[in-house]
Amino acid sequence: MAAALNEKGTAVPPTLVTPPSPSSSASSSILSTVASPFTSLATRFGNWKAGFNLPNPGSVENLQREVKQTHLTNFIFDGARADLTKGLSVDPAFQVTHSFSFGAQSAPSSYHFSAVYANANLLLQGGVGDDGNLNGRLNRQWSSNNLTKVQASLTSSAQAQNMIILEHDYTGSDYSINFKAMNPSPINGTGIYIGNALQSVTKNLALGLETLYQKPTPDMDEFTTSYLLKYTGDRKDWIATAQLQPAGILQATYWQKLSDKVEVAADLQLIAAPQRREAITTLGAKYDFRMATFRAQVDSTGKVSALLEQKYGPSFAFLFAGEIDHLKNAAKVGVGVMIESSSLTPEEMGYPPQGYPPQA
Repeated sequence: MAAALNEKGTAVPPTLVTPPSPSSSASSSILSTVASPFTSLATRFGNWKAGFNLPNPGSVENLQREVKQTHLTNFIFDGARADLTKGLSVDPAFQVTHSFSFGAQSAPSSYHFSAVYANANLLLQGGVGDDGNLNGRLNRQWSSNNLTKVQASLTSSAQAQNMIILEHDYTGSDYSINFKAMNPSPINGTGIYIGNALQSVTKNLALGLETLYQKPTPDMDEFTTSYLLKYTGDRKDWIATAQLQPAGILQATYWQKLSDKVEVAADLQLIAAPQRREAITTLGAKYDFRMATFRAQVDSTGKVSALLEQKYGPSFAFLFAGEIDHLKNAAKVGVGVMIESSSLTPEEMGYPPQGYPPQA
């Protein structure tokens, strides 16, 4: 083979091209041939499912979100409490909160300090109490579909256990998947592992599964699966859910938005285990006034509860809570205030400059 000459007349050796290895080409061809039917089937299934234009059903964690926002379970309190919040920045958001609680029947007086930092893709939250307990949370949004969460709780009490929770959410066009690990041990595999998925079957109906695997010791484990159902009205003004656990526990909820200001919700918990048979029904309603929110609730155990949150401005709110247990002949009352302040100017907070005439 004659060598080529460059501009100076010097011989340039020919470029040697190494042919592909016959073994690697054969392996790629075999893998492509084996995977081709599965790839084609997955592509056809995806195209077929996309043709239904199904909505995203939401996550399993928020399956009963509307009911929880209407009922008082996450809002009721007794004694006195005060939450003082100060905003230090808007973009990124950064604020600190001092929380005081005293006079409660079921808990001692306490103080808690917390801070929150958040931007478009990151949320950092941490707090410490007067008892020395620490808690923290980190949410990282990798994309519009992927969200990673990390929670940690460190306690100084001998009766409580330190906790770390690793979690990841994936949101598809018509489904959602979540995986959670609580106190996982890479050494012996102990911990609690939860995986769930919710898939839209029609534009109104979504079905799902939640599987729990717990291994408290290296030689002991347990595996259970729950079945989920969610049905949403055509106008999304009512939602019905059901969750069936293999131990004979059924939880069913119903939420309806009667108007822009009124929401009602019902919750049924039915236990049909051999050692325990009972049912608890809870009915609640929420009414939004212009500067206040009122919640009321009654259940089959004889408890009647109410909570009023009255706002006197964008930075001050007064809370009044009450609960009567007719069967136990007991009552609880709670009062609280929430005060927010900021060191930022109105312009930094996004308000129009003072003294400027309104634009036409």
